[in-house]
Amino acid sequence: MQAFAVNVGCFMHSYLRAIGYSGIQNRTDEEKLIRDVVEQSSQFRLASLNEKTAFVENSKECTEFVGVTVRGELEMSLDIQGEKFHAEHYFPYLYGNCISLQDRIYVSKKVDTDAYHGMCEDSRVGVSLIFYLQNAVDYLKRDESAGMENLSVSLSALSLGGHILLPVAEQKQERDLIQRSGTKRAHLVAEAKKGNQEAIESLTMEDFDLYSMISERARTEDIYSIVDTTFIPYGTESDVYTVLARIEDYRYVTNRETGEELCLLQLCCNNLQFDLCINREDLWGEPDVGRRFRGTIWLQGRVDFV
Repeated sequence: MQAFAVNVGCFMHSYLRAIGYSGIQNRTDEEKLIRDVVEQSSQFRLASLNEKTAFVENSKECTEFVGVTVRGELEMSLDIQGEKFHAEHYFPYLYGNCISLQDRIYVSKKVDTDAYHGMCEDSRVGVSLIFYLQNAVDYLKRDESAGMENLSVSLSALSLGGHILLPVAEQKQERDLIQRSGTKRAHLVAEAKKGNQEAIESLTMEDFDLYSMISERARTEDIYSIVDTTFIPYGTESDVYTVLARIEDYRYVTNRETGEELCLLQLCCNNLQFDLCINREDLWGEPDVGRRFRGTIWLQGRVDFV
């Protein structure tokens, strides 16, 4: 591409720090990063909008599965030297390593940017799960006749701050019982959505019993010794959550561009698995398998539209 233009709004992306770009403090540094991603991209994806314009995603890794994606429009030409790319939007990303869920996915585009959100109903977290869609080009190129049912989603998240907590003391039998109860509750929620009155009544009674138990124990115990994991929407952003999740695996990696150390955590929250990336400087405590992570996250997702 011979011509290149940057038009990404007025503010730097706040989650650049999460993947090791804490040194970017002004628009000049930001534009240099965007230019580097476009000119040295390790992934290039394109979806034609019309005969002369295409929607483009350029991605560049700074370490395995972690990097920056720049989106924009490409003015196509028969002469490659005459092509012009307009960078409209960019975001840091972490690609998830596991399939978190399979469900019907609803996708919507933000009004002011080339950003897309995915949404699904997941009974395990108790709320409509909204995430930032990483692979918008795949969505635009999908076969519309195939529908959006039963699609696989790999969830991941970035965080600007978190704490490591000790695990809840429980026996293996208790954990197995909790897992079976979670499976039973998911089935009841699915039936309740269909209008099953018995399922609705069972869920109502379970909620009353749970509220009574927590209220009683909270008089003498710390709340984090009662509640094992939580997944709660945070603030006005639809894809930001406060989570308390168990650590199933972790490792440290280094941003090749900046040398900053990152911590990659594999988390499980309400039987929902996802990966998380956080700057080592922003993580309080030492992670270990079985311990818990508490913090605010920006949830992302990669959908297998094929």
